[in-house]
Amino acid sequence: MPRNKDETPAVRVYTVCDESKYLIVRNVPALGCGDELRKLFGGYGEIDEFVPLDDEDCEPYTDVYWIKFHQVHNARFAKRKLDESIFIGNRIQVSYAPQYESLDDTKEKLEGRRKEVVARLNPGRSKGPYVSSAGSTPSHNNFVSQPLNIQQSDPRETQRQHTVHSRNLPSMVSSNEDYFPVESMNQTVRLVREKLNKIESDADTLKAGSSKRPRNDNRRRI
Repeated sequence: MPRNKDETPAVRVYTVCDESKYLIVRNVPALGCGDELRKLFGGYGEIDEFVPLDDEDCEPYTDVYWIKFHQVHNARFAKRKLDESIFIGNRIQVSYAPQYESLDDTKEKLEGRRKEVVARLNPGRSKGPYVSSAGSTPSHNNFVSQPLNIQQSDPRETQRQHTVHSRNLPSMVSSNEDYFPVESMNQTVRLVREKLNKIESDADTLKAGSSKRPRNDNRRRI
């Protein structure tokens, strides 16, 4: 966006024809750092070729490199991440180089873009069609025409089941009896009961202490 609001913003549009697996990297410091640059770009995908361009016009004390990625999407990712980034003190400039493409490279690029667009428009197609047990694929009309078979439950049956379930519930156990078949669990229950009884007794003590009659303040007020 421009700094002045009155100026129109500069817009740059890339199409699939502009994108390419071939990249040109400019403004690289002329310090013999080709291996470091290849390692940097290699982190974004497999590189088939990496060649310095000595005949390319460039700024003094800088080099230009030509990179060929194995896949177009790797080159696209590398350009988006590394263009205008800082490399050994210089801001490198990464651009596509579709002029180096062959006819097969262009066909592969266009076919890959077509598959990406189809996958985005039909996200469910990649999962495959649903196949029923009879081996046929049901259509949308079959789902609409067939009503849902939902059985409504009888409230009297539900009440009867609730009554039977209530009868099967265990009754209350006295605090002095063991409920669980494992001794460790019964011991834990006894400890909890002792703590609850202690808390209840402390609450009764505090309540009894607070039942004292308040002292009458006979001091004269000014």
